[in-house]
Amino acid sequence: MRSLIHHRARFAPACLKALTAIALAIPGLSFAQSLQELYEAARGYDATYLAARALAESAEFRAAQAEALNRPSANITAGANAEVIDVPTFGTGDSYTTQTSINGRYPLFNRANQRTIDQARKAYEAARADLEVAEQDLVVRVGQAYFDVLYAQDAVSAANADKTAIVEQLASAKRNFEVGTATITDTREAQARFDLRSAQVIGAENDLRNRRLALDQLVGRLGVAPKGLALPVPLPETVRGDAEVWVSEADALHPAVRKARLALDVATLETQKARAAELPTLDLVATLGSSQGNGTAVAIGGLTTRSGVGVQLNWPIYTGGATQNRIKETLSLEEKSRNDLESARRGVALNTRVAYNSVQSLLAQVTALEAAESSTKLALEATQLGYKVGVRVNLDVLNAQTQLFATQRDLARARYDVLLGYLRLRQASGQLSLADVDRVNRLLLQ
Repeated sequence: MRSLIHHRARFAPACLKALTAIALAIPGLSFAQSLQELYEAARGYDATYLAARALAESAEFRAAQAEALNRPSANITAGANAEVIDVPTFGTGDSYTTQTSINGRYPLFNRANQRTIDQARKAYEAARADLEVAEQDLVVRVGQAYFDVLYAQDAVSAANADKTAIVEQLASAKRNFEVGTATITDTREAQARFDLRSAQVIGAENDLRNRRLALDQLVGRLGVAPKGLALPVPLPETVRGDAEVWVSEADALHPAVRKARLALDVATLETQKARAAELPTLDLVATLGSSQGNGTAVAIGGLTTRSGVGVQLNWPIYTGGATQNRIKETLSLEEKSRNDLESARRGVALNTRVAYNSVQSLLAQVTALEAAESSTKLALEATQLGYKVGVRVNLDVLNAQTQLFATQRDLARARYDVLLGYLRLRQASGQLSLADVDRVNRLLLQ
């Protein structure tokens, strides 16, 4: 009996392998997928991430547009004109004129254009920070969906194992009642527990189906079978240093903080651009054109060409107060950006501390639940022995069995939460990368 109990207590790995084998039998599914494989699949399918990537790519072209402000420009203009002229002294005449010209301009001095270019470069860096945020968010979303499926599998396994144990206990109660060594109460208690567990199995199986659907939709595949954890699980060393070390790193590395700093830089450049509106601009201009006139009203017909090169100065003297008020507006917006940066820093610091404390707590929970698993195994063995000798009743055995399976299910959940919490902590501090995905991936069944 002791060996049988020990075998049941270790149901999770065996059931997980059985579920994996069933998943592999699904048509079109040749092998279980790792976290890294599914993340790569999601990178090419998830609409939210692809939209962020397209937006980041567009920022590069916006920056290139701004760069054109400091480069030469040229345009061609052409036109044709027909006139009928009626002069009382000379009578009626007509004229036909065609004109073509090429005009060029090269900015020699334009402070506002330079600030616009600098802003476009900062905006491109901010777009890259947004893409980094989207990439880290995708890692966490895939990890969440991945471990949700694994936990749902464990919950189904735990419910089925508990149901099997209850069936055996129900059969034992019926035998004891038939031989007169137990009352009908034991049988009814076991039957009630069996009915309850049957309902819970149905709920757990439905939850597993829904979790699988969510993961399938995220990665763009059907019948995804995630690899389980390789037991025993060497949980990663997530809690190096203290929370303030993580906060300090987050302040320097988090893309949200970096984006807020860039936004402040853009606002500062906008103020400088507003001040530049008071300065003159100097352009090199050139033109090359030709015109041809014909008709009775044209004194001298034929083709005429002209060309010229020069410089053009534009110095705004009075703008009705528009420039001064624009400067005041940008100074206020600059102060807003400064406060937005402080808000981003505080938010990142808070999220990092919360994530750090969460991982600390989860690691402690895993340790406590591992100890609880050992103690509940011993408690079940003692309760079953007491039931055999008549000092414990059937309900005690049922409760001890349920407690063991619930503890093992909670232990599996806590392990998944530690790994997900590790990813969230790295995300909260702005350090989540593919190396972290690989680190978690190595803990899975190979």
